[in-house]
Amino acid sequence: MTVDQVSSVAGRPSATTGAGRAGSAERTGPSMTARRHRAFYMFTSPWIVGFTLLTITPMAYALWLSFTTYDGISPNWHYVGLGNYRELMGDSTTWDALGRAGLFALLSVPLSIVAGLALAVLVNRPIKGRGLFRTLLYLPAVVPPVGAGIAFKNLFDQNSGAANGVLTFFGFDAIGWLADPYARYVLVMTVLWAAGNIMIISLAGLQDVPRELHEAARIDGASAWRTFRSITVPLLSPVLLFQTVTGVIASVQTIMPMLLAPIATTGGLTTIPQSNYTYMIHVFSEYFALGRYGYASALLWVLFVLILIATGLIFRFTSGVVFYNVDPEAKK
Repeated sequence: MTVDQVSSVAGRPSATTGAGRAGSAERTGPSMTARRHRAFYMFTSPWIVGFTLLTITPMAYALWLSFTTYDGISPNWHYVGLGNYRELMGDSTTWDALGRAGLFALLSVPLSIVAGLALAVLVNRPIKGRGLFRTLLYLPAVVPPVGAGIAFKNLFDQNSGAANGVLTFFGFDAIGWLADPYARYVLVMTVLWAAGNIMIISLAGLQDVPRELHEAARIDGASAWRTFRSITVPLLSPVLLFQTVTGVIASVQTIMPMLLAPIATTGGLTTIPQSNYTYMIHVFSEYFALGRYGYASALLWVLFVLILIATGLIFRFTSGVVFYNVDPEAKK
């Protein structure tokens, strides 16, 4: 063997060594990937388990109930297919209740967004005690709905409430706040009272608006209102869209303040005023007063579909007026 041949053989990588390195790389690669997968599922498993047990399973069970006449007690139930849905389509009480829920959403959502934004603008100004004002305005939002409902019930009680106490002090007659037609306004007040939650979200959006744009508008001679309308509101449009969508979803599902605060007592019987008999109150009545679990489950599934449709329409009709600093459709 010549010197050149020996040199070429010596310089050639060993097949055994190369195979060993390749085998080591193959063993290391899947191991790292497997560890990453395990870490991912370990961190997300609490949410996955909770979502499956507390959301998917109840929804599937309610869907099955919606095709039956199950009353929650008797073992004698029947499969009726789409019978509950056909009954629902012809039930005028259901559609009247849905209309009241829609009217409540049309009243409460814009008012709460405007109130929250106004409070956010107020506490965003450099005033003394700004942190204290933010805390005080936000506190009602953390009060449990049960406590808020009882508080408003006592506040607007016709005989001993503070609201009528003020009216009678100035010589006016007491008003039946918790009966028709005033009960719906009390219900809207309960929503506005907790506008601190919207205030915090709007405040975060206001602080994200670049100050340079306001300074440029001020140099160009724009008024405060023109600056707010032409700069602040467009930059806040994604926040306002989020508040609109979540507000509509929450308002049509509101039930606790309606059960606790606007309750009228007539003839020793406790009833809910007709103006506050909304869709969720109707569902509550079908479930727990009449024991019609199948029909009430059908009502809930119809509401779920209607919420999906309403959300899609909101996104569809606001796509041209919502401004994003970064295009959400842009591909990375």
